[in-house]
Amino acid sequence: MAAMRVMILLPFAIFITTAVASCSRGVVHCGGDDEAGALLAFKAELASHGSALLPSWNESTGFCSWEGVGCDHSRGRVVALSLPSYGLTGTLSPAIGNLTFLRTLNLSSNWFRGEVPASLGRLLHLRTLDLSYNTFSGKLPANLSFCVSLQLLSLGSNKLHGRIPAELGDRLTSLQKLSLTNNSFTGAIPASLANMSSLYYLDLSTNHLEGLIPPELGNIVGLRVLALLENNLYGVLPHSLYNLSLLRDFEVQENMLSGTIPADIGGRFPSIEILSFADNRFSGSIPTSLSNLFALTKLGFYKNSFSGYVPHDLGRLQGLIYLSLNDNKLEANDRHEWEFITSMANCTKLQLPVLAKNSFSGQIPSSISNLSTTLQALYLGNNRISGFIPANISNLVSLKTLEMANTSVSGPIPESIGQLRNLVALGLYSTSLPGLIPSSVGNLTQLNSLYAYYGNLEGPIPTSLGKLNNLAVLDLSTNRLNDSIPIEVLKLSKLSIYLDLPYNSLSGPLPTKVAKLASINQLILSGNQLSGNIPDSIAKCVSLDQLLLDQNLFEGSIPQSLENLKGLALLNLTMNKLSGSIPDALATIGNLQQLYLAHNNLSGLIPTGLQNLSSLSKLDLSFNHLQGEVPKGGVFANATDLLIDGNDELCGGKIQLHLAPCSTPAAEKRKKMSKSLMITISSISALVFIVFISVLIQLIHKKLRQRQESQLTTTVDDEQFARVSYRELSNGTNGFSEANLLGQGSYGSVYKCMLPAHGIVAAVKVFNLQ
Repeated sequence: MAAMRVMILLPFAIFITTAVASCSRGVVHCGGDDEAGALLAFKAELASHGSALLPSWNESTGFCSWEGVGCDHSRGRVVALSLPSYGLTGTLSPAIGNLTFLRTLNLSSNWFRGEVPASLGRLLHLRTLDLSYNTFSGKLPANLSFCVSLQLLSLGSNKLHGRIPAELGDRLTSLQKLSLTNNSFTGAIPASLANMSSLYYLDLSTNHLEGLIPPELGNIVGLRVLALLENNLYGVLPHSLYNLSLLRDFEVQENMLSGTIPADIGGRFPSIEILSFADNRFSGSIPTSLSNLFALTKLGFYKNSFSGYVPHDLGRLQGLIYLSLNDNKLEANDRHEWEFITSMANCTKLQLPVLAKNSFSGQIPSSISNLSTTLQALYLGNNRISGFIPANISNLVSLKTLEMANTSVSGPIPESIGQLRNLVALGLYSTSLPGLIPSSVGNLTQLNSLYAYYGNLEGPIPTSLGKLNNLAVLDLSTNRLNDSIPIEVLKLSKLSIYLDLPYNSLSGPLPTKVAKLASINQLILSGNQLSGNIPDSIAKCVSLDQLLLDQNLFEGSIPQSLENLKGLALLNLTMNKLSGSIPDALATIGNLQQLYLAHNNLSGLIPTGLQNLSSLSKLDLSFNHLQGEVPKGGVFANATDLLIDGNDELCGGKIQLHLAPCSTPAAEKRKKMSKSLMITISSISALVFIVFISVLIQLIHKKLRQRQESQLTTTVDDEQFARVSYRELSNGTNGFSEANLLGQGSYGSVYKCMLPAHGIVAAVKVFNLQ
């Protein structure tokens, strides 16, 4: 053990000897003048505007009178440099290490950057080092372990990384407060920190520390604050930590710790005020002995796997302000198991009980209305609770948030809800609440958000909602609401996040007063029965990011004024009765990412400008009457993000669209040039056809007359000349022999024929049938 002490102290002794020797050689400045130089070097490292914040720092006055500088006047040495929240920017000069009598260095809440100088390790008399709330980066210098007089070391809320040096625990045995919170430290928690026997405050939260929690920390018997939250620690919580009987704040939430909570925890931490095991992997039941921790103000068990019933006598914790049991497997089925709600009426300071996302079921106990009048929020959502909302819930006059979403609560919304005049957020979505929205909701003038979607609400939207002048979100989607959209709702000037009314039975036109929603980000009216034209005034909603008017009965043309919605990312007008062409103005909305115009009566060409919208990723123009060539750039190049089916007169485009090719430009030009000529030719052709038909009819009549005359002549000739048979002709020509051949032409041959019976010699022509 003695050898170990020698090994630990030897570097420290060498450091002291070296510092003294350097001082004698002038390497380390030792006099008052040199301290002034160190301060001026500190000022020189500041940005110009930061330097201007220290007007008293000049050589015309003694440095002990400079702002933020404290001196030991008996020695004329600087003992304090304290400039918190001065707005200083720049790096911390290593020359600070020359202020060898410095006891306090407080530069918190400024904008210092760069590394923490290792030269600070020369400040052997330093007791307070507070560099928190800056932007220091790099690793934590192990040299700080030579500041053996340190009592407070606060480096929280910077950008430091790397491991926590084990040397800190070996040498800073006088340290009382260590805060390294909100950095990026990695690796394991050094077990050597347990050597800081004077430590009462240890905050290593919000880093990237990992591994097991060292059991040795349970030996720091004076600890009052142990904050290890928001790291990557795992394993079972060391039982030795439950021996820290002086703890007032014990927080290990948001890690990967597991195991169960000791049944006798109620006797372990008699002074505990804040106790949080939240967001880990703890399981088992919540110990009933918790009711003995009378000093508790905050109790966090959320996001674990705790099961069973909530201790029925939690009401003994009369100082409890915050109780979080959500996201577990806790149960309550009958009146006895809901008894903890009744007992908590004794928690007169309770402000925030969070009971959501458990397996609570059955009727909401009416005793819930007896909770503290200081109650700020009540979360009961994502449970299996049922029954009516108690009418006397109006007793919770300080309530700002009421959330009963994703439950089976039924019955109408009580009229008395309008008495919760401090309510800011109301969440009644995904329930079985039927009936009308009570007009008394209009009395909740502080309301910022109203969520009542996925329910069975019916009837008109109350015009009294127009009195909710602080409302930023209104979501009544997927109910059975009917009638028109109240103009009073459209006049809510602070309705800026979204107005969500889709999938109801709202009817009538969209009022032109929609222009009053100048700050709205999302206007969603899909799946209703709204009709008439889309008002041009909608373009005055210049903050719109999403406009969804699909599945309605809108008609007329798409307003050209939509070009004013420069921030519009999603426009859906599908399944309406819109007509006319697609406005070229849509091609000027540079932020447009998704455009849906399917199932309308749109006609004309597709604006080629749409392909220049670099942000456009999805386009649906299907089932319209569009025609002409499909552009090939932008979204038109990707068939998977383009829908144009049901437009039979479209052509061209990418081959993946399988459209017929368009006519060539030359052919189109000839077609346009010859259009008038074709009309002329068609007219002349028709006239010629008519003349031709007339002449043809005349010729036919003439032919018929000639045929009749020929028949008459043939009859006369038949009476004057005798008939000659083929046999006679064949005999008279000797069988049409060559000896009787008189001549031969292209149409046939002529033979000499003797006809003795008739007393004549004749010429017979035989035609060639080929």
